[in-house]
Amino acid sequence: MALRLSTGLRNKLLGTQGLKTIMQNGVIRIYPGVQPASADDAEGATHLIEVTVSSGAFTPGTATNGLNFADPAAGACAKTTAEVWSGAAAATGTAGWFRFYANDRTTGADASHARFDGSVSTSGAQLNMSSTAITAGATTTIDSFTVTMPAS
Repeated sequence: MALRLSTGLRNKLLGTQGLKTIMQNGVIRIYPGVQPASADDAEGATHLIEVTVSSGAFTPGTATNGLNFADPAAGACAKTTAEVWSGAAAATGTAGWFRFYANDRTTGADASHARFDGSVSTSGAQLNMSSTAITAGATTTIDSFTVTMPAS
């Protein structure tokens, strides 16, 4: 299954900004169940965990504890090594997919804001975790995360 980009992210990528800049100080939410057909679709579930820098509190529209990418190389943007991407789970469940939101963290059905979705598994997914079992209160850390954009 491929990453699913929102219409808003696709449109912004056609401009002069790259993924690193567009998604600067964003946040990841991990959800149970099946990934929506489009990143423009509503989440359809309550998130299990929100991933920020060092599990810190995140307020949309501010840079504090937002996630960042390193400079792109060979068509890929990777998690910056200067940050610890982690979060304390808000609920217990099985991770099925994630959504990476730009700094505004616009949720629900929306085609104008930048965000992208991917699958979660223990292997072969866009976000591979040692276990997809999420327990409320437990901290999950993302050690590596790379987004590769197609050449055209």
